[in-house]
Amino acid sequence: MATVRRTACNLCEAICGVLVTVEGGRVTDIRGDEADPLSRGHICPKAVALRDLQEDPDRLTQPVRRTATGWQELGWEEAYAYVAEKLQAVQKTHGRNSIGVYLGNPNVHSVGAMTHMPTVVRLLKTRNRFSATSVDQLPHMLAVHLLYGHQLMVPVADIDRTSYLLMLGANPLASNGSMMTAPGFGRRLKEVQKRGGRVVVIDPRRTETAAVADEHHFVRPGTDAAFLLALIQQIIADGHAKPAAYVDGFDQVVSVTRSWTPERAARVTGIDAETIRRIAREFAGAETAACYGRLGVSTQQFGALCQWAVQVLNIITGNLDRPGGSMFPRPAVDTLRGIGRGHIGVWKSRVRSLPEFGGELPASAMAEEIETPGEGQIRAMVTIAGNPVLSTPNGRRLDEALETLDFMVCVDPYINETTRHADVILPPTPPLEREHYDLAFHQLAVRNTARWNDAVLPRPSEARHDWEIFRGLGLALLRSTPRSRRRAIASLRLRLSPRRIVDLGLRIGPYRLSVRKLRKSVGGVDLGPLQPALPDALHTKSKRIDLAPALILDDLPRAAEVLLADRGADDGLLLIGRRHLRSNNSWMHNSARLVKGKPRHQLLMNPDDLKSRELADGQLVEISSAAGSVSVEVAASNDMMPGVVSLPHGFGHGRPGAHLSVANQVAGASANDITDPTLTDPIAGTAALNGVPVKVTAAPRG
Repeated sequence: MATVRRTACNLCEAICGVLVTVEGGRVTDIRGDEADPLSRGHICPKAVALRDLQEDPDRLTQPVRRTATGWQELGWEEAYAYVAEKLQAVQKTHGRNSIGVYLGNPNVHSVGAMTHMPTVVRLLKTRNRFSATSVDQLPHMLAVHLLYGHQLMVPVADIDRTSYLLMLGANPLASNGSMMTAPGFGRRLKEVQKRGGRVVVIDPRRTETAAVADEHHFVRPGTDAAFLLALIQQIIADGHAKPAAYVDGFDQVVSVTRSWTPERAARVTGIDAETIRRIAREFAGAETAACYGRLGVSTQQFGALCQWAVQVLNIITGNLDRPGGSMFPRPAVDTLRGIGRGHIGVWKSRVRSLPEFGGELPASAMAEEIETPGEGQIRAMVTIAGNPVLSTPNGRRLDEALETLDFMVCVDPYINETTRHADVILPPTPPLEREHYDLAFHQLAVRNTARWNDAVLPRPSEARHDWEIFRGLGLALLRSTPRSRRRAIASLRLRLSPRRIVDLGLRIGPYRLSVRKLRKSVGGVDLGPLQPALPDALHTKSKRIDLAPALILDDLPRAAEVLLADRGADDGLLLIGRRHLRSNNSWMHNSARLVKGKPRHQLLMNPDDLKSRELADGQLVEISSAAGSVSVEVAASNDMMPGVVSLPHGFGHGRPGAHLSVANQVAGASANDITDPTLTDPIAGTAALNGVPVKVTAAPRG
């Protein structure tokens, strides 16, 4: 007999509500849940692929250990004890910082990882911690930490009420609204236009979002800061700046942006001065407006400056904390309360002195910290739900470095390009076997809602949820720890279930909910549109916003020097990334349902750039940079700005030992094999994955 169960697709930030039909213990249908107040029935192809994750024959269900004769299964308790023993032995011999930890993107999509993984990481007591943050949203977090006092106090565009939406380096029709949880973004965008609003996209590629916007302008990769500074300068010059009474530092912003005229910005961005001036005046004059900058403006040399400028633009036009502008969600579980406000530069990486942020070092430093001898050298590695060989700079170098480790353990359901180096792999259950409450993305949602999801399918007896893995590993580490109050607190945290923790958070939260109440609701609880909250909600000590943090302003001379440098007759190309609705970084390519159809791993290149290099559409080409080279097919595309090429990240499968049956058949090339780990934003340490100088030539024959 078929039954229909409600849950959420937690594969991306949209957290869409879905209805799953189960018959005979198997999933037979997945469709959108019209009763969900946030997603309103919307789903994308990834939601349907939840079934593929569940049934994937490559997915591990029990711990495995690498031996001379291959991978061998072992029991859970044996695995926990063995891993704890090996990690503690490495630290005893080489010091506590001899262990490195890398946390991948899927961790924030799992309630069990969010509630239990941090305790285990703290128990390791290492400063060599890395995550996908520094190849993604770190500039967002740094900017809001400096301005609003908390690293996760990120305002989102109130798209459901705005009349002017300006987007830079963002493609929410493919991402569903990254750092802005907005399921059904296409429908929401059309609603903006139907009520007479305007959508403007600034991007080096005519993306899926740009194609349906009211206006799109190509911008030279890495120059977005010049465009944003010129908007700020023009708005101030026109006398349209109106920061709130609780905002300080406006006079300094006036001073440091005075020279960034639209004419100056036009020289470097490729957008003419009159267009910049017009957009500035339209933004300032709109009834409500919101500026939203995403990955394209974060993963470049001036990511922190860009994200600061996005916030300043919203603030000085009076659009921060204003319905239809840029607003702060108020989730049912106050995640800001349980996570630190953030800090920067408390310590630095050993080799290049890159700053930590929020307790994590830039991922671009991982390989060198493994390779370079001396005190603090990484000798053992823990990766949790991450594949940094494909997702961090110069992945080929990291691939080689991982092979030299004394020990490596991975919490991951697959033997992939990274975990193939592990000594032990601990696989968690797939999404449909887990309970879920979204702790991360309600904090970024364009509407306040809450929803608890029971597991759709029962967990097999031999399987373990991720929080159970962290509990088992954490308790094994604690067995050799002297008794103390800190040990007792850690043990208690590990023994509580995610449901208990979420229930407590709901009960003390702003709406006084509970898991029981949410389980009784149909599709979740609608808590209403975003509401003004400033200045009371600020986490700054003064309850005021300082628009002019020295860390950002001190970087402006570097920006001027680099952006205004004479590039001469350089005919090289700039590489940018891209994402697709049917792809999710590196971790959904083993779904035949998602990877079928037209290949999506090619290098996109403007036809004129192909012609000038005597290259042909479909030809195998070699892309080379300071970090190395890769070969891949090229595809002609008028959607590319001349002088810019685009290669999606997350590909590059097919390496020996990676057991990914489907992914290995569509291997493509890894964009991060040619991204330079030395090219970073020096303020935040974010990897510059966009605007990478490359040459494209015909691939050698043979």
